[in-house]
Amino acid sequence: MSKILVAYFSASGVTANAAKKLAQTLGSDLYEIKPEIPYSQKDLNWMNPLARSTKEMKGKLPYPALADTDADISRYSTILLGFPIWWYVAPTIINRFLETYDFSEKKIILFATSGGSGFGKTAEKLRRSVTDSTEIIEGKLLNGNSSAEEFAVWVHSITEGI
Repeated sequence: MSKILVAYFSASGVTANAAKKLAQTLGSDLYEIKPEIPYSQKDLNWMNPLARSTKEMKGKLPYPALADTDADISRYSTILLGFPIWWYVAPTIINRFLETYDFSEKKIILFATSGGSGFGKTAEKLRRSVTDSTEIIEGKLLNGNSSAEEFAVWVHSITEGI
């Protein structure tokens, strides 16, 4: 049993590529977080105030439902949680994922992909979706052009002692 799970949400494939590379480097399990209703290109048009993603991020729609809730989180002590940065934070589907499972006494290490912004208040906002006994650590931006060696160094630094 792997103690580490790489869980990710990807809208365009960039985060999926980073997550797969990370899981391969670690030899860990991989879990894709999927919305019950997949996002279309129109839904992801952040320039459109009526786009689904814009409405979700501005709190005008509830958190999106998950396509499944069958991840066996209890098997893992550490979860590497990846997502694209939307509006300087994690997409609301990540909050839904965190609120769906019991992450008590677990370590969650964030990684993200971004076209230009950093983590901002991501870790702070995600802490609201877990219990006090869950540790959330801001990890690293892992955009698609990172080399396997960079991943290996980062993975080693965050997983020492696991």
